[in-house]
Amino acid sequence: MSIYVGNLPFAVSQEDVSSVFAEYGTVKSVQLPTDRETGRMRGFGFVEMETEAEEMAAIEALNGAEWMSRELKVNQARPRTDRGSFDGSRGRNDNLSFSRNSQSY
Repeated sequence: MSIYVGNLPFAVSQEDVSSVFAEYGTVKSVQLPTDRETGRMRGFGFVEMETEAEEMAAIEALNGAEWMSRELKVNQARPRTDRGSFDGSRGRNDNLSFSRNSQSY
C-alpha cells in the first residue's frame, strides 16, 4: 500500500515529509512529483511505510491535520491507471471532418 499526501506546500522537501511520517513508523520511501516544465513541486506526494498498520496510523493521525499552514489530505493511494500512450492528438479524432453548413470556404 502507498499513502497519498495532498495539499503540501510547494517548498516542502522529502526530508520534511519523511520526518512527519516517521512519528508513525518506518518510512521506506517518499516521492514528491515535480512539474516537467518548471521543475516545481506539484503539491502532492506519496509515502510508503514499513507496514500497513503504520500507514493506517499515519493516515488516521495526519488526514486533516494542519502542517506548515496547510490542511493535509492524507489517504490510501489509489492504484495508478493506464492512461494510454500519447500520440499528440489530445483526444481528437482526426478521421472526422466537419464543415459549416456543408459549404466550402
